[in-house]
Amino acid sequence: MNDDSTILVDCTGPIMTISIDRPEVLNALDPPSHRQLSEAFDRYAADDDLRVAIITGTGKKAFCVGSDLKVRAEMGGDDMPATGFAGLTERFDLLKPVIAAINGHAIGGGLEIVLACDIAIAVPQAKFGLPEVKVGLTASGGLHRLARQLPIKHVMEIALTGALFDANQAKEFGLINRIAEPENLRETVTSLAEEILEGAPISVRATKQIIADGLTEASLQAAFSADYSVYEKMLTSDDAKEGSRAFLEKRQPKWKNR
Repeated sequence: MNDDSTILVDCTGPIMTISIDRPEVLNALDPPSHRQLSEAFDRYAADDDLRVAIITGTGKKAFCVGSDLKVRAEMGGDDMPATGFAGLTERFDLLKPVIAAINGHAIGGGLEIVLACDIAIAVPQAKFGLPEVKVGLTASGGLHRLARQLPIKHVMEIALTGALFDANQAKEFGLINRIAEPENLRETVTSLAEEILEGAPISVRATKQIIADGLTEASLQAAFSADYSVYEKMLTSDDAKEGSRAFLEKRQPKWKNR
């Protein structure tokens, strides 16, 4: 990223941490930020050495509060990459896990980012919501994810009222996995990422593919019968053989990612 970057990327071993760095506007996203995020996720998807991504925000108030409405008004609309809001919400082929470390408010598009992540951990003071109806807009793609992740009555209340709700409600709804105090957020998320890293890389990808693609099938029977390319590759992989050997030899496996 260049000196004008509003997105910070740090790679520590197999973990990529992506931070939205616009705290002066509560990490609202403008077109350059969307493009930089898309580039970061492109890099994550393409690099076999990167196995878990974490997305978060800088500052103490906000994870992301959606689009920068001032910039949007000046432009007369949105300007996003083909991969959608934050370069993530319309990225349907990413088989590696993404964790949301919600350091503050996740509102509008910020909540859409959370919905697009696989796992989410939030600080207690975080607020959530889709207030688009209150500014003459609609959450668009976020509504599709919301309706697939929450009971429909909760979906309707969140989407139709545009009301904000707290982290406890978000956990009760199933939008987030855990709540962590601000001083423990990084440690909690990193610990979770390290748990994921204990699994074989190809097994993690196969697991995500089966869950995500299986949900697109019309019935449970169809999901069982569908083809899952990474799963098929996993069955004959070196890591599948190594996992069995390590278990029988009572040692930690040494994954080769193949």
